[in-house]
Amino acid sequence: MLALAAAQLVTLVGLVVGVGGLVGRWSELRRRPCPTDRAPARGDPTRGVLYAFTLGMAPWSKESTRIHWAAYLRGAGFHVAVFVALAALAARPAWPALSPAVRAALAVVLAAGAALAAVGSLLRVHEPNLRALSNLDDHLSVWLVAAFLALTGLALWDARFAVLMYLAAGLLFAYIPLGKIRHCLYFFFGRRFFGRFAGRRGVLPHPTPPIVEGVR
Repeated sequence: MLALAAAQLVTLVGLVVGVGGLVGRWSELRRRPCPTDRAPARGDPTRGVLYAFTLGMAPWSKESTRIHWAAYLRGAGFHVAVFVALAALAARPAWPALSPAVRAALAVVLAAGAALAAVGSLLRVHEPNLRALSNLDDHLSVWLVAAFLALTGLALWDARFAVLMYLAAGLLFAYIPLGKIRHCLYFFFGRRFFGRFAGRRGVLPHPTPPIVEGVR
């Protein structure tokens, strides 16, 4: 029990450090000046932002995902597993009320997410283009998340892994504002800027091409 309490404290400290770091980065981003678009407005920025956060993220909306479905599905499955793991961690006190079948199903989802993370990291080692673009943070971030997913799945299967799960969670939370995982914050700034800019220019949502008589 003492080890479990200490591991839970590590998770709490990591969470405080992570949230504090993200708040600091958010404040820094808010202080930075936003460039003024001096071109005449041709569309609605609000519609552009709405599109950027909805249909703009659909796989058929981007060429990179239309031609790389396997990579898209791997990334989507990985992120789904991350959300499941975070929800499972938050609901840890309620685990005894879950049926063995539910806990086993959650463990399988998390194991699959950890496997997808491992595949992505191995591709960064063996695929020439990815290897050239990857640095230590790219690998460390993925393996930290993979360890958290795997240990949470194991803890659902066997309570003896709960201590390791909490330690992995604390380390992951503390690292979030330091490495590439902080894209969980930058994502919202990036999509909003993209939507406002392209929406104001009338590029998003994609305009319907005019019908030219005699042309089909």
